[in-house]
Amino acid sequence: MDTPHPRPTTTAHGSAGAARPERARNPWWDNTRFVSATLIVVLHTAGSIMSREDVLHSFHIASWAFRVPAFVMLAGVFSSAGPLGPRSLRTLLQSIVLPALIFSLLFSLENHWLGAEFTVHVVQLPWTLWFLMSLFFWRLLLPLVVQLRHPLFVTTCVALAVGYVDEFGMAFSASRTLVYLPLFYLGWRIGQGSLRTWFTSRWSLPVAVAGILASCVVGWLWHREIKGNWLSMRHPYSVADPLGLEWAWVVRLLVLASAAVLVLCLLRLMPRRRLPLVSAVGAGGFTVYLLHPLVILPVREHGWIARVNTPVEIVGLVLCAVLLTIVLGSAPVRRLVRPLTRPPVGRLFAPAPPDLRPGPPRPPAPAGGAPEQPVMADTRAP
Repeated sequence: MDTPHPRPTTTAHGSAGAARPERARNPWWDNTRFVSATLIVVLHTAGSIMSREDVLHSFHIASWAFRVPAFVMLAGVFSSAGPLGPRSLRTLLQSIVLPALIFSLLFSLENHWLGAEFTVHVVQLPWTLWFLMSLFFWRLLLPLVVQLRHPLFVTTCVALAVGYVDEFGMAFSASRTLVYLPLFYLGWRIGQGSLRTWFTSRWSLPVAVAGILASCVVGWLWHREIKGNWLSMRHPYSVADPLGLEWAWVVRLLVLASAAVLVLCLLRLMPRRRLPLVSAVGAGGFTVYLLHPLVILPVREHGWIARVNTPVEIVGLVLCAVLLTIVLGSAPVRRLVRPLTRPPVGRLFAPAPPDLRPGPPRPPAPAGGAPEQPVMADTRAP
């Protein structure tokens, strides 16, 4: 998500080619990234006091679909279903695997500095880094998924079935990977030009507004009735589910369907023109996602967030989270931490064979509201 503006076009395998002609970013996606990244930072900042503050808990439920599910679908938009050749695998290593390992180590060092025992996380990456592990597996699975006769139906059935298998839990982010796979695939379909009528028709605009308002109403009225494990997607079903263990899959189906619909509503309402500050910060969504836990953790562990208990202080905390998003997504910060978010890997590999080097530029995408072609560097979103 952090490729500078303008950015390179793609190869047939979905990786960025250094010798390709450049073109401008599509601000539609950057604006959406800004909204999702900001919501994630706000909720992670206020997470430790969310359970005792109704307004924050209500906001958490109302905006859930616009955070992780939106990032999952955006990652799918910018992914390639082409064969995973050597160049694509190198890009996956540089943009997903190495940043996950680097920031996992940084998280462990910071935790140790704060007084915890030093732990090396491999099977279960800490805090937000589960997304990168899932993204790696989504990218590996996508070329296989698109060959299925009914990909959305099959991936949805798998997402519902894994809740009955205890082995699919937090290790290697297995549960979230399979549960969110239908949304990732749906995002890829959007990147291929599907649902164009929804994004361009006049009738869809009031429907999208109604969808956002409905989410707000549900969050305000029933936020205490909606359980956190319904939204986390990381645990197997429980006998305590309201419909019982036998029908627990229905709840998950409703949650996934609601998430997909609400993300489509968000995309329909998102401006497609470049917005001052918003589009620029949204282009750094990946950096925001990786850096913000390292900033929030010491503030939380020192008890400063827990002291917030008045409406004015809550508003101030939210504004601080928004400011943190803007700072972390700014161009200077992105350039400064680029060796961490996109570490150089040239010396790890032998030179690419001639047949794998960048070829002639691909023709531009057709007009008519279709999203721009995917860029592998952008698949690192949340």
